[in-house]
Amino acid sequence: MKRLLTIAGLLLFSAAGFAQGSTEYNSGLKFNLDSTGNKYMRAIIWDQIWFRSTEMNPGTMINGEEASSSTDIGNRRLRILLYAQISKRYMILTHFGINNQTFTNGGAAGTTGTGGYGQGKKPGMFFHDAWNEYAVVLPQEGKKFSLSLGGGLHYYMGLSRSTMASTLNFLTADAPIFNWPLIENSDQFARQMGLFAKGKYGHFEYRVSYNKPFATNLVPVDVPTGGKEVAVDNSGNTKWSRAGYFEYQFFDIESNLLPYKVGSYLGTKKVFNIGAGFYNAPDATQSSVNTQIRKHDITLLAADAFLDMPIGSKKGAITAYSVFYDYDFGPNYLRNLGIMNVGVANPDYVGQAALAGAGNLQPTMGSGTIWYTQAGFLIPDSSAKPIVRFQPFGAFTHKNFDALDKASSQFDIGANFFIDGHHAKITTQYSTRPVYTALNDSSLKGEFLVQLQIYL
Repeated sequence: MKRLLTIAGLLLFSAAGFAQGSTEYNSGLKFNLDSTGNKYMRAIIWDQIWFRSTEMNPGTMINGEEASSSTDIGNRRLRILLYAQISKRYMILTHFGINNQTFTNGGAAGTTGTGGYGQGKKPGMFFHDAWNEYAVVLPQEGKKFSLSLGGGLHYYMGLSRSTMASTLNFLTADAPIFNWPLIENSDQFARQMGLFAKGKYGHFEYRVSYNKPFATNLVPVDVPTGGKEVAVDNSGNTKWSRAGYFEYQFFDIESNLLPYKVGSYLGTKKVFNIGAGFYNAPDATQSSVNTQIRKHDITLLAADAFLDMPIGSKKGAITAYSVFYDYDFGPNYLRNLGIMNVGVANPDYVGQAALAGAGNLQPTMGSGTIWYTQAGFLIPDSSAKPIVRFQPFGAFTHKNFDALDKASSQFDIGANFFIDGHHAKITTQYSTRPVYTALNDSSLKGEFLVQLQIYL
């Protein structure tokens, strides 16, 4: 912890010394394809590096050694997004990169042991998004209605604002992950292949999609009688899913050129939105009772509100977001996840190991309810070109899953240090997570991280 705090201080000092760089990105890396600028291609590149100090779950070992804590550095995201407006009506987009590379894992498929293709090395890039879309009704001045249709591997997954969050401008260091409830099971890193429609009617925005989820085939554990069965992801001959998100924007109207929802505008917009969404996939999970397979729909519902409001005349701002999820994956469904988890189970551990598993795994999503709220305040600064802007924030999560006898609460607290807005920022954050050693017994463990983010 002391070493990480020292590193954070040195980084902040160094950043302040180099803060004289340009803060005017305009349209970023944009290349006009005609003389009018209506046809163009744009590239967006970003990287997020994490320094962490983490308390490990009981029963953890790292690279063959027992571990109760860990310090590490990892590459949370390294991405490239390219999109081209071929005409006023037609756009294509691709988005590729890597995620979650640590010193023990996250490398290319098959990398293991020691050597040039050892643990965690040379991660394989993959496509996150690849779609095209056509504007049937253009969003023109004086017209209230617009409509675009598209298809491919896409991010228009409905449900909530944070389900379609941009990873470039989070208020906190990262998303809470349960906002992507299908992550890497029936989707590809929060995306599915299908068709979508998007548009606006005045201050009302809509997004709907019809998709073919990726196949899942986990085998349910058989139980002798009903009531104790546990649903797992097994979609058989996968049926099509449906998703939607509907939002009313009371003040400034947000852009919907791309699906990625902004997490913090830093006072550059006056935004207050309320929204609601859904996701439904028929026969997407299975359980087994007395050797009889039962199929269950996945039905996910959400309602949320987002506020980003300038404060005063000195460029201050308040940002807040709250969302309530009602998840039904089938009976007693529970999924444990941990971001960039470097721990594995210790087979020789003597004691009560965490039910979720080793490392930083925690109950992340399941049948039940989740309430998540975050808020931050951009400290006012009247300087023409401030060296660093400061934005403290906090977040609170309450989870109540059917599979656990006891609900859990956890929090995040931290601050953003903006050297050049979201283009160059440092985030510090302390987070807690619930650790269950029995269905009705949980405690909290913590993680401190420093994130370095750049994007162009």
